[in-house]
Amino acid sequence: MYAQPLVSIITINYNESGVTLELLESLRGLTYPSVEVIVVDNASPNDNPDRIKEAFPEVRLIKSPENLGFAGGNNLGIDAAKGEFLFFINNDTEVPPGILEPLVETLQKHPEIGIISPKIKFHWDPSLIQYAGYTPMNPWTIRNNSIGYRQPDGPDYDTAGPTESIHGAAMMVPRRIVEEIGKMPEGYFLYYEEHDWAAMIRRAGYEAYYQPASYILHKESISTGKNSPLKTYYLTRNRVLYARRNFSSLHLLFSILYLCLISIPKNTLTFLLQRQWAHLSAYWRGITWNLHHPAAART
Repeated sequence: MYAQPLVSIITINYNESGVTLELLESLRGLTYPSVEVIVVDNASPNDNPDRIKEAFPEVRLIKSPENLGFAGGNNLGIDAAKGEFLFFINNDTEVPPGILEPLVETLQKHPEIGIISPKIKFHWDPSLIQYAGYTPMNPWTIRNNSIGYRQPDGPDYDTAGPTESIHGAAMMVPRRIVEEIGKMPEGYFLYYEEHDWAAMIRRAGYEAYYQPASYILHKESISTGKNSPLKTYYLTRNRVLYARRNFSSLHLLFSILYLCLISIPKNTLTFLLQRQWAHLSAYWRGITWNLHHPAAART
């Protein structure tokens, strides 16, 4: 039987306090006895985050004076957290009572693990998987695939083990790893920062790990929208930024060739034919951002 040290649960609210309240209600049912819950409001312009504190007085509510993005908001939570383990979870999720115990026990038993995610299933159909580990990042396309995506949950996805990356909707990191490696990289704002953080942790000699004995239910892309120009911009911008920060010179050359010869022409033509002008503009702004920010790969 392992000790049960304090776990700091950190989530970000942005214009969705009603959704956040649903997460907090599920967190009240946790069976793990030692937790603190931190909600970071990322300067929501169209929301009243005070209702979170009114409904859940046990929660620590931090109001950021500006929108710091996914990593910046979570890093504010890290600064306030007291736990030995830090559990980052999207506000558009709900959890079962026993989610924390397998994650904490796995990290205690295996100090070589630096970051861990549970199984993630869709809230709208809990029989379907969203995440059961990740494939390696492709050096050409700068994409990875979520193992089990939209597949029926079953024994094939119930084996714990190392994985290429974790999922930003739910991930636990020991405080000692944050102190050694550093906090989440803030240059991304939205998307790919969790993959970059996992890559940083793996380069330091630790494993990224998948633990299906725990799971969450994910409502998915509530804050940004499932097919919004905002999402198109940051996915495009940050896919290239990730390659610049993490690929070897040879792999970076491969990815640039693929972008220039295949990806950019294909996506441009698709947006043109579908008359998706806002997405076309967002896509090209994401590409050209990297041309105008040569130093971003080093920060």
